Amino acid sequence: MKRAAIITASDSGYRGEREDLSGPAIREILEREGYEVISMDILPDDQVMLADKLQEIADSEKAELILTTGGTGFSERDVTPEATEEVIERKVPGIPEAIRAYSMTITKRAMLSRATAGIRGKTLIINLPGSPKAVRESLEYIIDALGHGIEILTGEAGNCARK
Repeated sequence: MKRAAIITASDSGYRGEREDLSGPAIREILEREGYEVISMDILPDDQVMLADKLQEIADSEKAELILTTGGTGFSERDVTPEATEEVIERKVPGIPEAIRAYSMTITKRAMLSRATAGIRGKTLIINLPGSPKAVRESLEYIIDALGHGIEILTGEAGNCARK
């Protein structure tokens, strides 16, 4: 069973002033797809704290997939992509490109996303949007391909060629 961790980046959520709806939406989709969710964290929009948590999960090999939600916009406090880029070893630009392309068919505001994705060790890290609606749309769009990518990353599958 593939293991996943969820990190919500939200100052107000971290302070308990706002209910996190995006993290639970991610959990619901992951569990439906057979993933074991090993942790759900709500952190402030703080680059150091976010990077430390991403690195801790990846380096401990607790999860093959980390999905973040929030912190990918233009606000001064939106630093999730920077935290992610700080810890990844290899970029995976196709995932956020695919999410943005699909999301552009729903709203032109998708072009404003700064989300990124990459690999650290044997862990794939992907930034998702902050709203529950956008999280569902984005994750539903990419979820089928993620399983195969994780199998390649962890050595469970040999290559991407179809038989």
